[in-house]
Amino acid sequence: MQPAQEDALTVFQTLDKLLARDTVQVELIPEKKGLFLKHVEYQVTSQRYKISVYRRYSDFDVFHEVLLQRFAYRVVPALPPKRMLKGVLTSVSEREFIEGRRRALSRFINLVARHPFFSEDELVKTFLTFSGSDVQTKLRDTYKKTGDEFMTNRIATLAKEYLPADIQSQFSTSRELIRNIHNSFNKLRDRAEKMAERSKENATDLLMFGRELSTLGSDSSSLPTFASSQSTWGALRKSLKSLSVEFAVLSDKAAQQGRREEDDVVEKLNVFLDLLQSYRDLCERHEKGVLHEHQRALHKYGMMKRQMMSATVQPKEQASVEQLESRIVQQENAIQTMELRNYFSLFCLHQETQLIFIYLPITSHILGAFVNSQVQGHREMGEVWSELQPKLGCLFGGNNGLKPTL
Repeated sequence: MQPAQEDALTVFQTLDKLLARDTVQVELIPEKKGLFLKHVEYQVTSQRYKISVYRRYSDFDVFHEVLLQRFAYRVVPALPPKRMLKGVLTSVSEREFIEGRRRALSRFINLVARHPFFSEDELVKTFLTFSGSDVQTKLRDTYKKTGDEFMTNRIATLAKEYLPADIQSQFSTSRELIRNIHNSFNKLRDRAEKMAERSKENATDLLMFGRELSTLGSDSSSLPTFASSQSTWGALRKSLKSLSVEFAVLSDKAAQQGRREEDDVVEKLNVFLDLLQSYRDLCERHEKGVLHEHQRALHKYGMMKRQMMSATVQPKEQASVEQLESRIVQQENAIQTMELRNYFSLFCLHQETQLIFIYLPITSHILGAFVNSQVQGHREMGEVWSELQPKLGCLFGGNNGLKPTL
Protein backbone atom coordinates (compact mmCIF):
# COMPACT_ATOMS: atom_id res chain seq x y z
CA MET A 1 0.00 0.00 0.00
CA GLN A 2 1.00 3.57 -0.59
CA PRO A 3 1.45 5.83 2.50
CA ALA A 4 -1.62 7.88 1.54
CA GLN A 5 -3.71 4.71 1.30
CA GLU A 6 -2.43 3.50 4.66
CA ASP A 7 -3.40 6.81 6.23
CA ALA A 8 -6.97 6.48 4.94
CA LEU A 9 -7.32 3.09 6.63
CA THR A 10 -5.71 4.08 9.94
CA VAL A 11 -7.75 5.61 12.75
CA PHE A 12 -5.54 8.32 14.26
CA GLN A 13 -7.15 8.63 17.68
CA THR A 14 -6.34 8.09 21.34
CA LEU A 15 -8.73 7.19 24.13
CA ASP A 16 -8.30 10.60 25.75
CA LYS A 17 -9.21 12.35 22.49
CA LEU A 18 -12.32 10.22 22.07
CA LEU A 19 -13.45 10.80 25.66
CA ALA A 20 -12.94 14.55 25.19
CA ARG A 21 -15.29 14.69 22.18
CA ASP A 22 -18.39 14.86 24.34
CA THR A 23 -19.92 13.84 27.65
CA VAL A 24 -23.67 13.30 27.56
CA GLN A 25 -25.75 13.19 30.75
CA VAL A 26 -28.97 11.18 30.70
CA GLU A 27 -31.23 11.98 33.65
CA LEU A 28 -34.62 10.53 34.51
CA ILE A 29 -37.74 12.72 34.42
CA PRO A 30 -40.83 10.67 35.33
CA GLU A 31 -44.02 11.85 33.69
CA LYS A 32 -47.12 10.93 35.68
CA LYS A 33 -50.36 10.31 33.86
CA GLY A 34 -53.28 8.95 35.82
CA LEU A 35 -52.65 6.62 38.73
CA PHE A 36 -49.59 4.87 37.34
CA LEU A 37 -46.31 5.87 35.74
CA LYS A 38 -47.13 5.61 32.04
CA HIS A 39 -44.05 7.08 30.40
CA VAL A 40 -40.47 7.79 31.34
CA GLU A 41 -38.77 10.82 29.87
CA TYR A 42 -35.06 11.58 29.86
CA GLN A 43 -33.23 14.87 29.92
CA VAL A 44 -30.27 14.46 27.56
CA THR A 45 -27.54 17.07 28.02
CA SER A 46 -24.59 17.32 25.65
CA GLN A 47 -21.49 19.03 27.00
CA ARG A 48 -20.24 19.59 23.46
CA TYR A 49 -23.36 21.35 22.19
CA LYS A 50 -24.22 22.89 25.58
CA ILE A 51 -27.89 22.06 25.26
CA SER A 52 -30.48 19.88 26.98
CA VAL A 53 -33.25 18.09 25.09
CA TYR A 54 -35.98 15.71 26.23
CA ARG A 55 -36.22 12.21 24.83
CA ARG A 56 -38.32 9.10 25.40
CA TYR A 57 -37.20 5.54 24.91
CA SER A 58 -39.02 5.44 21.56
CA ASP A 59 -36.84 8.37 20.40
CA PHE A 60 -33.71 6.40 21.29
CA ASP A 61 -35.21 3.42 19.46
CA VAL A 62 -35.75 5.34 16.21
CA PHE A 63 -32.32 6.96 16.52
CA HIS A 64 -30.74 3.52 16.92
CA GLU A 65 -32.70 2.23 13.91
CA VAL A 66 -31.60 5.01 11.53
CA LEU A 67 -28.04 4.98 12.90
CA LEU A 68 -27.79 1.29 12.10
CA GLN A 69 -29.13 1.93 8.59
CA ARG A 70 -26.69 4.78 8.05
CA PHE A 71 -23.66 2.96 9.53
CA ALA A 72 -24.40 -0.72 8.90
CA TYR A 73 -20.65 -1.47 8.67
CA ARG A 74 -19.73 0.18 12.00
CA VAL A 75 -20.05 -0.73 15.69
CA VAL A 76 -23.48 0.52 16.71
CA PRO A 77 -24.11 -0.28 20.41
CA ALA A 78 -27.34 -2.10 21.21
CA LEU A 79 -30.18 -0.51 23.17
CA PRO A 80 -31.41 -1.95 26.48
CA PRO A 81 -34.81 -3.70 26.39
CA LYS A 82 -37.88 -1.48 26.49
CA ARG A 83 -39.78 -3.53 29.09
CA MET A 84 -39.14 -6.03 31.85
CA LEU A 85 -40.03 -9.67 31.46
CA LYS A 86 -43.61 -10.39 32.45
CA GLY A 87 -44.16 -12.06 35.78
CA VAL A 88 -41.19 -10.47 37.58
CA LEU A 89 -42.54 -6.95 38.00
CA THR A 90 -42.58 -5.46 41.50
CA SER A 91 -42.28 -1.84 42.61
CA VAL A 92 -38.64 -2.44 43.58
CA SER A 93 -37.73 -4.41 40.46
CA GLU A 94 -39.42 -1.78 38.27
CA ARG A 95 -37.36 1.02 39.84
CA GLU A 96 -34.19 -1.04 39.40
CA PHE A 97 -35.11 -1.81 35.79
CA ILE A 98 -35.78 1.87 34.98
CA GLU A 99 -32.48 2.92 36.58
CA GLY A 100 -30.60 0.13 34.80
CA ARG A 101 -32.14 1.19 31.49
CA ARG A 102 -31.16 4.83 32.12
CA ARG A 103 -27.56 3.76 32.72
CA ALA A 104 -27.56 1.65 29.55
CA LEU A 105 -28.99 4.52 27.47
CA SER A 106 -26.30 6.79 28.89
CA ARG A 107 -23.58 4.32 27.89
CA PHE A 108 -25.11 3.99 24.42
CA ILE A 109 -25.29 7.70 23.65
CA ASN A 110 -21.81 8.39 25.03
CA LEU A 111 -20.25 5.64 22.91
CA VAL A 112 -22.05 7.07 19.88
CA ALA A 113 -21.17 10.71 20.65
CA ARG A 114 -17.49 9.78 21.05
CA HIS A 115 -17.23 7.54 17.99
CA PRO A 116 -14.70 8.99 15.51
CA PHE A 117 -17.15 8.73 12.58
CA PHE A 118 -20.58 9.02 14.23
CA SER A 119 -19.75 12.09 16.29
CA GLU A 120 -19.49 14.36 13.23
CA ASP A 121 -22.62 13.02 11.54
CA GLU A 122 -25.78 15.08 11.18
CA LEU A 123 -27.90 12.27 12.68
CA VAL A 124 -26.06 12.45 16.02
CA LYS A 125 -26.19 16.24 16.08
CA THR A 126 -29.93 16.13 15.38
CA PHE A 127 -30.60 13.69 18.22
CA LEU A 128 -28.56 15.73 20.70
CA THR A 129 -29.79 19.20 19.73
CA PHE A 130 -33.21 19.10 18.00
CA SER A 131 -35.82 20.50 20.38
CA GLY A 132 -38.87 20.33 18.09
CA SER A 133 -41.97 18.30 18.79
CA ASP A 134 -41.24 15.33 16.50
CA VAL A 135 -37.61 14.27 16.68
CA GLN A 136 -38.40 10.84 15.21
CA THR A 137 -39.63 12.30 11.90
CA LYS A 138 -36.67 14.69 11.87
CA LEU A 139 -34.24 11.77 12.30
CA ARG A 140 -35.85 9.75 9.50
CA ASP A 141 -35.84 12.78 7.18
CA THR A 142 -32.18 13.43 7.98
CA TYR A 143 -31.30 9.86 7.04
CA LYS A 144 -33.31 10.00 3.79
CA LYS A 145 -31.33 13.06 2.71
CA THR A 146 -27.96 11.36 3.22
CA GLY A 147 -28.44 7.60 2.75
CA ASP A 148 -26.06 5.00 4.11
CA GLU A 149 -22.32 5.50 4.56
CA PHE A 150 -21.44 3.60 1.38
CA MET A 151 -23.26 6.26 -0.65
CA THR A 152 -21.56 9.22 1.06
CA ASN A 153 -18.02 8.05 1.85
CA ARG A 154 -15.68 9.39 -0.82
CA ILE A 155 -13.46 6.29 -0.81
CA ALA A 156 -16.21 3.65 -0.46
CA THR A 157 -15.88 2.37 -4.04
CA LEU A 158 -12.07 2.35 -3.75
CA ALA A 159 -11.93 0.43 -0.46
CA LYS A 160 -10.28 -2.62 -2.06
CA GLU A 161 -7.20 -0.56 -2.94
CA TYR A 162 -6.70 0.41 0.73
CA LEU A 163 -6.92 -3.08 2.20
CA PRO A 164 -3.80 -5.14 2.95
CA ALA A 165 -3.46 -8.43 1.09
CA ASP A 166 -3.80 -10.44 4.31
CA ILE A 167 -6.89 -8.60 5.55
CA GLN A 168 -8.86 -11.82 6.16
CA SER A 169 -6.02 -13.30 8.22
CA GLN A 170 -5.66 -10.06 10.23
CA PHE A 171 -9.40 -10.00 10.84
CA SER A 172 -9.48 -13.62 12.08
CA THR A 173 -6.54 -13.07 14.43
CA SER A 174 -7.94 -9.80 15.83
CA ARG A 175 -11.42 -11.25 16.22
CA GLU A 176 -10.12 -14.18 18.29
CA LEU A 177 -8.06 -11.85 20.49
CA ILE A 178 -11.02 -9.52 21.03
CA ARG A 179 -13.26 -12.51 21.84
CA ASN A 180 -10.83 -13.53 24.61
CA ILE A 181 -10.68 -9.95 25.91
CA HIS A 182 -14.49 -9.85 25.91
CA ASN A 183 -14.70 -13.03 27.98
CA SER A 184 -12.16 -11.73 30.53
CA PHE A 185 -13.93 -8.38 30.92
CA ASN A 186 -17.24 -10.18 31.44
CA LYS A 187 -15.68 -12.03 34.37
CA LEU A 188 -14.14 -8.81 35.75
CA ARG A 189 -17.55 -7.11 35.61
CA ASP A 190 -19.23 -10.03 37.37
CA ARG A 191 -16.67 -9.89 40.22
CA ALA A 192 -16.95 -6.10 40.51
CA GLU A 193 -20.76 -6.41 40.74
CA LYS A 194 -20.41 -8.96 43.53
CA MET A 195 -18.04 -6.66 45.45
CA ALA A 196 -20.46 -3.74 45.11
CA GLU A 197 -23.30 -5.97 46.28
CA ARG A 198 -21.26 -7.14 49.28
CA SER A 199 -20.60 -3.51 50.26
CA LYS A 200 -24.35 -2.86 50.19
CA GLU A 201 -24.98 -5.99 52.25
CA ASN A 202 -22.28 -4.88 54.69
CA ALA A 203 -24.09 -1.55 55.03
CA THR A 204 -27.33 -3.34 55.91
CA ASP A 205 -25.58 -5.64 58.40
CA LEU A 206 -23.83 -2.75 60.18
CA LEU A 207 -27.09 -0.82 60.46
CA MET A 208 -28.92 -3.84 61.86
CA PHE A 209 -26.04 -4.58 64.24
CA GLY A 210 -26.31 -1.03 65.62
CA ARG A 211 -30.08 -1.32 65.95
CA GLU A 212 -29.77 -4.55 67.90
CA LEU A 213 -27.31 -2.84 70.27
CA SER A 214 -29.83 -0.03 70.68
CA THR A 215 -32.62 -2.54 71.38
CA LEU A 216 -30.40 -4.24 73.94
CA GLY A 217 -29.60 -0.89 75.59
CA SER A 218 -33.24 0.19 75.63
CA ASP A 219 -34.33 -2.82 77.66
CA SER A 220 -35.38 -1.45 81.05
CA SER A 221 -36.24 -4.80 82.61
CA SER A 222 -35.14 -5.11 86.21
CA LEU A 223 -32.23 -7.41 86.94
CA PRO A 224 -32.75 -10.27 89.39
CA THR A 225 -31.55 -9.54 92.93
CA PHE A 226 -28.75 -12.11 92.80
CA ALA A 227 -27.27 -10.29 89.73
CA SER A 228 -27.86 -6.65 90.53
CA SER A 229 -25.31 -6.46 93.34
CA GLN A 230 -22.42 -7.96 91.40
CA SER A 231 -23.17 -7.31 87.70
CA THR A 232 -22.26 -4.16 85.82
CA TRP A 233 -24.81 -5.02 83.15
CA GLY A 234 -27.25 -2.35 84.28
CA ALA A 235 -24.74 0.43 83.61
CA LEU A 236 -23.34 -1.31 80.55
CA ARG A 237 -26.61 -1.65 78.69
CA LYS A 238 -27.32 2.09 79.06
CA SER A 239 -24.12 2.75 77.13
CA LEU A 240 -25.03 0.42 74.27
CA LYS A 241 -27.89 2.58 73.01
CA SER A 242 -25.58 5.45 72.03
CA LEU A 243 -23.38 3.14 69.91
CA SER A 244 -26.10 2.76 67.28
CA VAL A 245 -25.18 6.25 66.03
CA GLU A 246 -21.63 5.14 65.13
CA PHE A 247 -22.89 2.00 63.47
CA ALA A 248 -25.36 4.05 61.43
CA VAL A 249 -22.41 6.18 60.25
CA LEU A 250 -20.46 3.02 59.41
CA SER A 251 -23.47 1.71 57.49
CA ASP A 252 -23.69 4.94 55.52
CA LYS A 253 -19.98 4.75 54.65
CA ALA A 254 -20.37 1.14 53.47
CA ALA A 255 -23.36 2.13 51.34
CA GLN A 256 -21.34 4.97 49.79
CA GLN A 257 -18.59 2.46 49.07
CA GLY A 258 -21.08 0.22 47.25
CA ARG A 259 -22.34 3.14 45.16
CA ARG A 260 -18.76 4.16 44.24
CA GLU A 261 -17.96 0.61 43.17
CA GLU A 262 -21.15 0.52 41.11
CA ASP A 263 -20.83 3.99 39.54
CA ASP A 264 -17.06 4.21 39.04
CA VAL A 265 -16.00 0.60 38.45
CA VAL A 266 -18.93 -1.50 37.25
CA GLU A 267 -20.20 1.26 34.93
CA LYS A 268 -16.80 1.73 33.27
CA LEU A 269 -16.57 -2.03 32.75
CA ASN A 270 -20.07 -2.00 31.23
CA VAL A 271 -19.11 0.79 28.81
CA PHE A 272 -16.27 -1.28 27.38
CA LEU A 273 -18.39 -4.45 27.40
CA ASP A 274 -21.11 -2.65 25.41
CA LEU A 275 -18.48 -1.70 22.83
CA LEU A 276 -17.08 -5.25 22.71
CA GLN A 277 -20.57 -6.72 22.26
CA SER A 278 -21.33 -4.28 19.45
CA TYR A 279 -18.10 -5.37 17.74
CA ARG A 280 -19.23 -9.00 17.98
CA ASP A 281 -22.60 -7.99 16.49
CA LEU A 282 -20.80 -6.16 13.66
CA CYS A 283 -18.75 -9.26 12.80
CA GLU A 284 -21.96 -11.29 12.59
CA ARG A 285 -23.63 -8.62 10.41
CA HIS A 286 -20.64 -8.73 8.06
CA GLU A 287 -20.76 -12.51 7.71
CA LYS A 288 -24.53 -13.00 7.66
CA GLY A 289 -25.33 -9.80 5.78
CA VAL A 290 -22.95 -8.62 3.08
CA LEU A 291 -21.15 -11.94 2.51
CA HIS A 292 -24.37 -13.95 2.53
CA GLU A 293 -26.10 -11.58 0.09
CA HIS A 294 -23.05 -11.66 -2.17
CA GLN A 295 -23.05 -15.47 -2.27
CA ARG A 296 -26.79 -15.55 -2.99
CA ALA A 297 -26.34 -13.05 -5.83
CA LEU A 298 -23.53 -15.14 -7.35
CA HIS A 299 -25.69 -18.27 -7.10
CA LYS A 300 -28.58 -16.48 -8.81
CA TYR A 301 -26.21 -15.17 -11.49
CA GLY A 302 -24.93 -18.72 -12.16
CA MET A 303 -28.50 -20.00 -12.62
CA MET A 304 -29.29 -17.19 -15.06
CA LYS A 305 -26.14 -17.92 -17.08
CA ARG A 306 -27.11 -21.58 -17.32
CA GLN A 307 -30.58 -20.53 -18.51
CA MET A 308 -28.93 -18.35 -21.15
CA MET A 309 -26.75 -21.21 -22.36
CA SER A 310 -29.84 -23.42 -22.57
CA ALA A 311 -31.63 -20.74 -24.56
CA THR A 312 -28.81 -20.63 -27.16
CA VAL A 313 -28.97 -24.41 -27.61
CA GLN A 314 -32.75 -24.66 -27.71
CA PRO A 315 -34.35 -21.96 -29.92
CA LYS A 316 -36.65 -19.61 -28.00
CA GLU A 317 -38.53 -16.41 -28.73
CA GLN A 318 -36.24 -13.42 -29.28
CA ALA A 319 -38.12 -11.32 -26.70
CA SER A 320 -37.58 -13.86 -23.92
CA VAL A 321 -33.86 -14.13 -24.77
CA GLU A 322 -33.45 -10.34 -24.72
CA GLN A 323 -35.30 -10.19 -21.41
CA LEU A 324 -32.95 -12.80 -19.96
CA GLU A 325 -29.92 -10.88 -21.26
CA SER A 326 -31.24 -7.72 -19.61
CA ARG A 327 -31.71 -9.54 -16.32
CA ILE A 328 -28.16 -10.91 -16.52
CA VAL A 329 -26.76 -7.41 -17.03
CA GLN A 330 -28.77 -6.15 -14.05
CA GLN A 331 -27.50 -9.04 -11.94
CA GLU A 332 -23.90 -8.35 -12.99
CA ASN A 333 -24.31 -4.73 -11.88
CA ALA A 334 -25.84 -5.88 -8.58
CA ILE A 335 -22.93 -8.27 -8.01
CA GLN A 336 -20.42 -5.54 -8.77
CA THR A 337 -22.13 -3.25 -6.23
CA MET A 338 -22.16 -6.04 -3.64
CA GLU A 339 -18.47 -6.70 -4.20
CA LEU A 340 -17.74 -3.02 -3.64
CA ARG A 341 -19.88 -3.06 -0.50
CA ASN A 342 -18.12 -6.19 0.70
CA TYR A 343 -14.71 -4.50 0.41
CA PHE A 344 -16.06 -1.36 2.09
CA SER A 345 -17.49 -3.51 4.87
CA LEU A 346 -14.02 -5.04 5.39
CA PHE A 347 -12.50 -1.55 5.30
CA CYS A 348 -14.87 -0.33 8.04
CA LEU A 349 -14.42 -3.55 10.02
CA HIS A 350 -10.65 -2.99 10.00
CA GLN A 351 -11.17 0.55 11.34
CA GLU A 352 -13.63 -0.61 13.99
CA THR A 353 -11.12 -3.26 15.09
CA GLN A 354 -8.62 -0.44 15.61
CA LEU A 355 -11.26 1.37 17.68
CA ILE A 356 -11.46 -1.58 20.09
CA PHE A 357 -7.71 -1.44 20.65
CA ILE A 358 -7.86 2.34 21.07
CA TYR A 359 -10.35 1.76 23.90
CA LEU A 360 -8.22 -0.89 25.64
CA PRO A 361 -6.36 1.65 27.86
CA ILE A 362 -9.72 2.14 29.61
CA THR A 363 -8.43 -0.78 31.68
CA SER A 364 -6.16 1.66 33.54
CA HIS A 365 -9.15 3.99 34.15
CA ILE A 366 -11.10 1.05 35.59
CA LEU A 367 -8.24 -0.09 37.83
CA GLY A 368 -7.64 3.49 38.98
CA ALA A 369 -11.31 3.90 39.89
CA PHE A 370 -11.28 0.54 41.69
CA VAL A 371 -8.18 1.33 43.76
CA ASN A 372 -9.37 4.87 44.57
CA SER A 373 -12.79 3.61 45.70
CA GLN A 374 -11.16 1.04 48.00
CA VAL A 375 -8.67 3.55 49.45
CA GLN A 376 -11.41 6.11 50.10
CA GLY A 377 -13.84 3.54 51.52
CA HIS A 378 -11.31 1.93 53.87
CA ARG A 379 -10.00 5.32 55.01
CA GLU A 380 -13.46 6.70 55.80
CA MET A 381 -14.59 3.57 57.62
CA GLY A 382 -11.23 3.29 59.38
CA GLU A 383 -11.68 6.82 60.76
CA VAL A 384 -15.08 5.92 62.24
CA TRP A 385 -13.76 2.67 63.73
CA SER A 386 -10.80 4.56 65.21
CA GLU A 387 -13.12 7.11 66.81
CA LEU A 388 -15.25 4.29 68.18
CA GLN A 389 -12.34 2.48 69.83
CA PRO A 390 -11.53 5.02 72.62
CA LYS A 391 -15.24 5.61 73.14
CA LEU A 392 -15.67 1.96 74.12
CA GLY A 393 -12.93 2.38 76.73
CA CYS A 394 -14.63 5.46 78.18
CA LEU A 395 -18.03 3.79 78.21
CA PHE A 396 -17.07 0.45 79.70
CA GLY A 397 -13.76 1.08 81.46
CA GLY A 398 -10.54 -0.92 80.98
CA ASN A 399 -9.59 -2.22 77.57
CA ASN A 400 -12.50 -4.70 77.40
CA GLY A 401 -10.69 -6.93 74.94
CA LEU A 402 -9.55 -3.99 72.80
CA LYS A 403 -5.99 -4.11 71.62
CA PRO A 404 -4.06 -1.00 72.61
CA THR A 405 -3.11 1.15 69.64
CA LEU A 406 0.61 1.50 68.98
